[in-house]
Amino acid sequence: MSLVKKTRGVGDGGLAANLGRRLVLIVPYAWLILFFAIPFLIVVKISISVQRDGRPPYEPVFELADGFIGAWESVQKFSMESYAAIYADRIYGDAYISSVWIAALATLCTLLIGYPLALAMARAPRRWRSLLIVLAVAPFWTSFLIRIYAWIVILKDEGLLNHALISTGLISEPIHIYATQGAVLIGIVYSYLPFMILPLYNALEKQDTALVEAALDLGATPFAAFRQITWPLSMRGVIAGCLLVFIPAVGEYVIPDLLGSDEVLMIGRSLWDEFSTARNWPGAAAVATVLLVLLLVPIVAYQRSHLQTHGAAR
Repeated sequence: MSLVKKTRGVGDGGLAANLGRRLVLIVPYAWLILFFAIPFLIVVKISISVQRDGRPPYEPVFELADGFIGAWESVQKFSMESYAAIYADRIYGDAYISSVWIAALATLCTLLIGYPLALAMARAPRRWRSLLIVLAVAPFWTSFLIRIYAWIVILKDEGLLNHALISTGLISEPIHIYATQGAVLIGIVYSYLPFMILPLYNALEKQDTALVEAALDLGATPFAAFRQITWPLSMRGVIAGCLLVFIPAVGEYVIPDLLGSDEVLMIGRSLWDEFSTARNWPGAAAVATVLLVLLLVPIVAYQRSHLQTHGAAR
């Protein structure tokens, strides 16, 4: 009898553990479905709708009162005009290319700046690391718009930077930086630098410093030790930081709008113009859908590479 009771207890415990694991898995999936998949499907639906005057500014609009026949008639109104317009209008292609180029360049700059900072934080005495992390994220304590407006004050022709350079005699005339692609790049690098530093710090802080010390003892130069040990072991942090910077930078709207000009093409501004100025919701939704598909490419590539690496390691 006691053996039967023990067996039942183990079985009940295993069932409860399995149920708990399933609930743990259900919660993130439910979150993704509710706040990502469903809104994305709504955007896709709007992207294949047709622009019209009214509220909402597109058709068809599904209503339960229409029934099955009405729903089928509405489905027949779907059109790919918005996607055809994106393909036909060169400005969209230029905006996508420009956005990817600026985002990639900003990602490279944040990596070049953030890696030494993260390495210094990871190698600092342990009692100082918490303070250094706080300082790294300190810009987030102020409003994003205030920080960007501060860069306007700094970068304008009559701004603080040109005033300081002229006062020191380094230049005789103001350097035109504001309302250029360079100003947009500076704003993106400044705004997204913490997103690069934190993943890098997390990867570097977990490394065993004895490996580098052993390499130096065996005759390796500091650069060789960095290239063969520190850099490869921090690659996961590098990739995570690059994705965290590149993905939002591609669709950035506020920084190009405030620090750039009409000549600085970025897809975020094109999307906003379609949505607010032209009130072309299907066109804006199509632009957003294409952008999301483009951004999924590096994410899926990283995920496949990660799975293949772990599979080979096993």
